[in-house]
Amino acid sequence: MNAEVPVANGYSARRTLPLRVEIVRQFRRRRTLVMFGLLLALPWVLVVAFKLGAGQGGQQNTLRLSDLATESALNFSAFTLSVSASFLLVVAVALFCGDTVAGEASWSSLRYLLAAPVPRDRLLRQKLIVALGYAAAAVISLPLMSLLAGTLGFGWDDIQVPGTGEVIPAAAALPRFAIVIGYALVSQLVVASLAFLLSTATDSPLGAVGGAVGLVIVSSILQAVEALGVVREFLPTFWTSAWLDAFAPEIEWSGMIKGAAVSVTYSAILIALAFRRFRAKDIVS
Repeated sequence: MNAEVPVANGYSARRTLPLRVEIVRQFRRRRTLVMFGLLLALPWVLVVAFKLGAGQGGQQNTLRLSDLATESALNFSAFTLSVSASFLLVVAVALFCGDTVAGEASWSSLRYLLAAPVPRDRLLRQKLIVALGYAAAAVISLPLMSLLAGTLGFGWDDIQVPGTGEVIPAAAALPRFAIVIGYALVSQLVVASLAFLLSTATDSPLGAVGGAVGLVIVSSILQAVEALGVVREFLPTFWTSAWLDAFAPEIEWSGMIKGAAVSVTYSAILIALAFRRFRAKDIVS
């Protein structure tokens, strides 16, 4: 006859590690404040850079995104997102998701959380939700702050499409900009999921963050190897810039759909592996 495990009066697994507690804990972390400060300051730095450099580049005959950045707030925000998506946002997402479990282990507080007792799956789920929430806030805050900085710096006007120079009215471009932000969120899921998986496998937050950023760097290098052919389409960074198709005269959905499918698939596999690994992991710190 199996003996029943004693349970303290009033204990409920569903009440352990509430989301609001984890949100506040993570918000008070210095790295959270520094990262959001950097993301919110970058658009203003770029506005100043464009203002100081006005008239020094000569007449441009091209219609690159950088050449059109000062045409309107929407153009400026698109430019800011394009120069940030491949590294700065990657670092921000990796930082928030890679510090989840590894951060607790590095402080030797993980075993105390589990001894509270917080069920392992619940601890991982709560931390993942909060980490993804902060990562999403980071990805969203940059283009929104860019819209504000661009409006004050260059005015609110219609958006000019790179390459063709075609003009899209601002009112019609705003829904497209929402698509761009949504796709940017989805495309960063691979980075978030890998950082989260590595966070369950190491006691070093820097190792988890660095591993996720390293994946992006390696994937970007392989992406440039044309000999790989269609194999490149399965690389997590191949479709990162597919959001530019949202500003085509007629929205091109194929690239964004393929990119979203690749990102969501990788993310689901990596998160499942993270939970599986953490359930069987020996917690010694």
